[in-house]
Amino acid sequence: MKRYKSAWEGGEGEIVEKKSRFIATVQPVESEEEALSFIAAMKKKYWNATHNCSAFVVGENMELQRCSDDGEPQGTAGRPMLDVLLGEGVHNVAVVVTRYFGGTLLGTGGLVRAYSKAVQEGLKNSVIIEKQEGTLLTLQTDYNGIGKIQYQLGMKGLTITDSEYTDVVRIETLVPQDQLEKLLEDLTEATNGRVKILEKKPVCFAFAGTEPLIF
Repeated sequence: MKRYKSAWEGGEGEIVEKKSRFIATVQPVESEEEALSFIAAMKKKYWNATHNCSAFVVGENMELQRCSDDGEPQGTAGRPMLDVLLGEGVHNVAVVVTRYFGGTLLGTGGLVRAYSKAVQEGLKNSVIIEKQEGTLLTLQTDYNGIGKIQYQLGMKGLTITDSEYTDVVRIETLVPQDQLEKLLEDLTEATNGRVKILEKKPVCFAFAGTEPLIF
């Protein structure tokens, strides 16, 4: 599995262009059925809106892509919205942009810009994570070795996800697949062999802010 971005928590963003309101609602989805259900729910919620345009991308390889202009001129809403999702590289996500017409026509270019900008605002207010393959690594050392391990992890941008201090120190960290071999070499050298590998568990993981997520 490649690294890829997906929505962990949805969000909402709003812009105003020439008195027209554009409200973007972003939602994580895992299937076409979930996406269509979400779109239907947004149309019900904003039943009195001028348009509820939509786009969604599903699949590890973005194999399922759909969009709708919902009555706007062809190619001015759904496709630009989809292009933002693809450009940001976000998988398994749906977005509906609700428009309340403000009385002034925006023209083709204006609509494309408005719908694109609304999606960008919605994504900005969502929690986007990057999933990747790696290892949940459990280490054990003595109190002389812990500082050196913490230093090595910090230098590599790796986070300690759990720790236990008894007569020895046990710590867990999440390591991207391509960093594991070098990390183990560096830890062994830094501690003069005082580090013990208790477990190497293959996982798919991500971080939502500082919160580790294991799938």
